[in-house]
Amino acid sequence: MTARIQQLITLAALALAALWVWTFVRQGQLLWALLAPLALLSILGAVLALEFVLLRLVHAADLTPRATASALASAWWGELLAAVRVFCWRQPFKSQDYPDLVPQQGAEPQRRGAVLVHGYFCNRGLWNRWLQRLREQGTPFIAVDLEPVFGSIDSLVPVLESAVSTLEQQTGQAPVVVAHSMGGLVLRRWYAKPGNEHRLHHAITLGTPHQGTWLARLAFTVNAREMRQGAAWLGCLSGDETTTLHSRMPRFTCFYSNCDNIVFPPATATLPGADNRHLPGVAHVDMVDMPQPWEELKRWLAMPTEPTAPAASDALSPDSPRG
Repeated sequence: MTARIQQLITLAALALAALWVWTFVRQGQLLWALLAPLALLSILGAVLALEFVLLRLVHAADLTPRATASALASAWWGELLAAVRVFCWRQPFKSQDYPDLVPQQGAEPQRRGAVLVHGYFCNRGLWNRWLQRLREQGTPFIAVDLEPVFGSIDSLVPVLESAVSTLEQQTGQAPVVVAHSMGGLVLRRWYAKPGNEHRLHHAITLGTPHQGTWLARLAFTVNAREMRQGAAWLGCLSGDETTTLHSRMPRFTCFYSNCDNIVFPPATATLPGADNRHLPGVAHVDMVDMPQPWEELKRWLAMPTEPTAPAASDALSPDSPRG
């Protein structure tokens, strides 16, 4: 469904640009005709710029180092390019290019698998670069499509359960789960269920609003309301996790950024007790293509079944350069 919606949006934008070009070419105004792509990018750029302005204003007393104006400008440009790649190409038209790689049950040697979970109004095409590399390495994986698109986060949990169960059965090992944005909340809701504490080898979240996000107050779908700071849904999730928080959270590595234009203030993308990693100068969607999360996935895929988790890092300090 998400692919179809984004196909319609992309094709409508291209049709509008073509109409613009045709109108001005007929009038002999070639310069104006050539400005059509720039006009479309300007609209997208303006929306993103507003998000970065809000990020700057809302930072307030957040302990994450405040991004400089030049860092925000660089992140804005990176996010503009990433948005075009992801929302106008990968997700609407290329989301099925890399089918899931699931080995036959009992195949030797058995390799640990990965489950990849996208976020709000996205689909599995978000992960195309990751999926290509996993296929080349022969690593089993399942990249889910979360539906219903705008329903409650709770309604998305069965999709993740199906993916984890499949890899468990076919590989005989608990998978590593990588989740972007809202996908990390789907993961936490699944993980909080009794009996799932040993079914996760490790979790990696990228820009997940673990403590909500200020921007969600401007959205009104069911899952967006659940991601608002102080939302009742987040409170219920935290309550379900309370009894096992200290034993479970070390299984999480949480990447966050002081230039995340969707999940802010920045520290809302961290979890107490988790290994929190700061990616300075990186925006929300662009974070997926940074090398650090990919390297973290490779590290955990190579770990033995019961690894010693790295020391949790709750300090909100820059420790990773932009890739």
